[in-house]
Amino acid sequence: MPTAKKLPSGSWRCQVFSHYEEIKQPDGTIKKKRIYKSFTSDDPSREGKKVAELAATQYAMDKKKPKSGSNMTFGAALDDYISKRSAVLSPRTIMDYKRTRKNDIQMLMDIRLCDLTQEDVQEAINLEAVDHSPKTVRNTHGLISAVVRTYRPEMALHTALPKRIRPDIYVPSDSDIQTLIEHVKDSDMELPILLAAFGPMRRGEICALDVKNIKGNVVHVCCNMVLNVDRTDWVIRQPKSYAGDRYIDYPDFVAEKWKGKKGRITNLKPNNVTDQFSYILKRIGLPHFRFHDLRHYSASIQHALGIPDSYIMQRGGWGNDGVLKAVYRHTMESKQKEMNQIANQHFSNLCNTKCNTKK
Repeated sequence: MPTAKKLPSGSWRCQVFSHYEEIKQPDGTIKKKRIYKSFTSDDPSREGKKVAELAATQYAMDKKKPKSGSNMTFGAALDDYISKRSAVLSPRTIMDYKRTRKNDIQMLMDIRLCDLTQEDVQEAINLEAVDHSPKTVRNTHGLISAVVRTYRPEMALHTALPKRIRPDIYVPSDSDIQTLIEHVKDSDMELPILLAAFGPMRRGEICALDVKNIKGNVVHVCCNMVLNVDRTDWVIRQPKSYAGDRYIDYPDFVAEKWKGKKGRITNLKPNNVTDQFSYILKRIGLPHFRFHDLRHYSASIQHALGIPDSYIMQRGGWGNDGVLKAVYRHTMESKQKEMNQIANQHFSNLCNTKCNTKK
């Protein structure tokens, strides 16, 4: 039972451990600080001491009781979490959550939330890491954390996760893009490729684009075509993120391609775009890369031209520069060679001046 102490004022105070707070140290390490809840009584007599101790004891006992939601199994809590967000999250996100529910972290599903431990979560993540990529494992742990935070908020997870792997991304060169555009001229794929390479727009955004959302050279990206939750049909939804809703000012030669069109600018679905793009690359002998890599080209060339990241982010629909730095800031090989030559020439000039040359 917690014991009360008398304060200089004559009141009684009884403290009970509440939780830990993480404090970041100057060296970057994390230190846990114990946080206590205080219960006081202004009665200086022994009765006041008992009142403070009784309140503290009651708090300690209530703290140990499982919250109403924590009596659920983790699987039931996950089902409830998904159900309550099905109307606000994208169909793709809900589909991923349901796939995780069906196929992954099965060892957690029958554990009651009030019995769930950090060791249980760590073991489940270890098993997932055997045959899943680090990114997939991290996404799975993010879902576990969200469920725990919602239904058992007093539990903080500190799971060791697999290290991120730098993606091996192919960035098309200027010559790749020129060759590609020449071979798709006047075809169904010409406009989608132009919109992706010089926008950059995603394939779902391109397939959902309607001419009513175009004014002159400016495209308002406000729709995205995605598979429904059952993966049976393509539906048009709002962009997944706030940053995805944006305006892109295209060059004149791209704007010429949508003049005279009505309704959606293409009848292709996202899977048709992927299939046809792969076929085109094989036919013309270009290295294989994804349609999505046209966005890499667009972001990389803008970066190489010295355009500030904030403008690249706005044009591409990225909400923060984390993704841009980790994935999209890839200087094209030709530009990289050019920059290296400039740097090396400068260093050579510096070390070949008269003051550095031996007589």
